[in-house]
Amino acid sequence: MPSPLAIWKRRRTLASHRIEALPVLVLMPHSRCNCRCVMCDIWRANKNLQQLTAADLEPHLEALRRWQVSWVVLSGGEALMHDNLWTLCRQLRRLGARLTILSTGLLLARHAGDVVRHADEVIVSLDGPPPVHDEIRRVPRAYERLAAGVAALRAARRDFRVAARCVVQRRNFEHLAAVVDSSHQLGLDQISFLAADVSSAAFNRPDGWPDERVADVALSAAQARRLEEGIERLIDRYRADLERGFIAEPAAKLRAIGRYFRALAGDGELPPVRCNAPWTSAVVEADGSVRPCFFHPSFGNLRDAPIDAILNHPDAVAWRRQLDVSRDPTCKTCVCTLHLTPWQKV
Repeated sequence: MPSPLAIWKRRRTLASHRIEALPVLVLMPHSRCNCRCVMCDIWRANKNLQQLTAADLEPHLEALRRWQVSWVVLSGGEALMHDNLWTLCRQLRRLGARLTILSTGLLLARHAGDVVRHADEVIVSLDGPPPVHDEIRRVPRAYERLAAGVAALRAARRDFRVAARCVVQRRNFEHLAAVVDSSHQLGLDQISFLAADVSSAAFNRPDGWPDERVADVALSAAQARRLEEGIERLIDRYRADLERGFIAEPAAKLRAIGRYFRALAGDGELPPVRCNAPWTSAVVEADGSVRPCFFHPSFGNLRDAPIDAILNHPDAVAWRRQLDVSRDPTCKTCVCTLHLTPWQKV
């Protein structure tokens, strides 16, 4: 449980809409990616390299300490492509926060020693059994390289935590049981499932996707119904994995993935959203842009102003005050919600 001071600050944040505690900070330290995934366009900007540097972050560390950041997530692009990632990690360690690296897994074997030295865990992308994973990643031998990376982490430190996240979409929705089996075979600590985002301007698609791109990733109504049937079989077959948390989501959240795709196909309502990410987290992109979450617009740039001035600017406070996640169009179609209570540990 967080300290009494942290709980008090979180409660004040939720009541006043001014950030006084920020449990989760997501940094995108590097703009490029070494995969060409069908459900993400980050790799399309690979010619435009941008990176967060230690000099970019240093002026903001005091505010982050004051906000008692307890979990820093290095997202991507691929963080392991950063020129000086370990300097950033040493700097972030001064916050006393847990440090997680999200990775495609392709560079883990090369950097395993540094990863286990500077981070607390890695979450890799796992999209299916080997042929499906490689097809979605559009990189030869992607699964083989991922497996080698996980093995290298285990060899470097046996108890190092390695989890995986599977983004559910048209190419893998019938292979979710194989994803769980692959997670066991790889020796992972946990597997999480997330529906593919097909409606937002995030992940380097500022104008959204045209209908044909959406159709290439999303499911038809008939496929969504098959997904729902498959999820029920998954829940029944892997009940022990659900109960012990090897599958991260409870059954209700897994069922919401099927409901989400069915609603996108015009069959039923979207599952209700419960999220307070704009009050409990922030996302900093490789160009310095500061967002309340992955999907809403930037409030400013930390290369131009202090992060506390950005997130507590009167316009940002007013935006949070009027935000109704149950009605906001962006929130209603969100696939990646976060809801932290004031007393919840992250």
